[in-house]
Amino acid sequence: MKFRVSSRLDYEVKQPTLFILNVEAAALRNQRILSESLVLDPPQALDRHVASESGTRLVRVMVQPGPFSVNYDAEVALDMHDADPATVREVPIPELPLELAPYLNPSRYCQSDLLARFAHREFGALPPGHGRVTQICNWIYEHVDYQSGTSDSQTSAYDTMVLRAGVCRDFAHLAIAFCRALGIPARFASAYAWQLDPPDFHAVFEAYLGDAWYLFDPTRKAALQGLVRIGVGRDAADAAFATIYGEAEMTGMKVGIEASDTGAEEEPTVRAVGIA
Repeated sequence: MKFRVSSRLDYEVKQPTLFILNVEAAALRNQRILSESLVLDPPQALDRHVASESGTRLVRVMVQPGPFSVNYDAEVALDMHDADPATVREVPIPELPLELAPYLNPSRYCQSDLLARFAHREFGALPPGHGRVTQICNWIYEHVDYQSGTSDSQTSAYDTMVLRAGVCRDFAHLAIAFCRALGIPARFASAYAWQLDPPDFHAVFEAYLGDAWYLFDPTRKAALQGLVRIGVGRDAADAAFATIYGEAEMTGMKVGIEASDTGAEEEPTVRAVGIA
């Protein structure tokens, strides 16, 4: 399936400010960038970094006071791995690749240690595998209200568990915390999300099962087969679309994604969607 994605960020920069941008589609084996354009206005010298493990692409730029805009457009082809959920197993911790250790530990927004007792009581007796992670997503969808304005940039998974309300990043953080508490590596992912209404940067998560990362969306607001991944990390702190060191006020944001071929259909509800 092919998708056209776009984003525009507008700022009023108050003082010399460093931006670390994470808006470009990730460079992945199953996510091929067919064409793309990143335009900064006014033009700026920039540094680039590509994370070898995740394909996350960062752009660093120093901006002087005044209006500043970021425009990104790309066409991306997705070739997702599609599996029968019943065949996708959990991997015992001693058998996990060592580089996955950070995704088993508590992090700033995903306090798996504080939520471990509940996770084991609610999900510990379920058969391990893709189905257990799906049941975690089902529980969050049924017990947490999706409601804008109920959380902010400081809200953690523990807070969401107490408030029982949040937005996509809160749903993802809570699912990640539950997974890690059960010994399932899980990480946060930002994405352009096909069928999300209204369009926006979307937060989902990935759980490591079998020998691959599998996508999950506890909000059920976007098609898994239409997620163009941008960045991943331990939690949202590692995958912000813009990290700002200085003073800048956002004055506008627009995000878009549309299918650019006829092969884009509704995502299958009984399949496991893997990214590697």
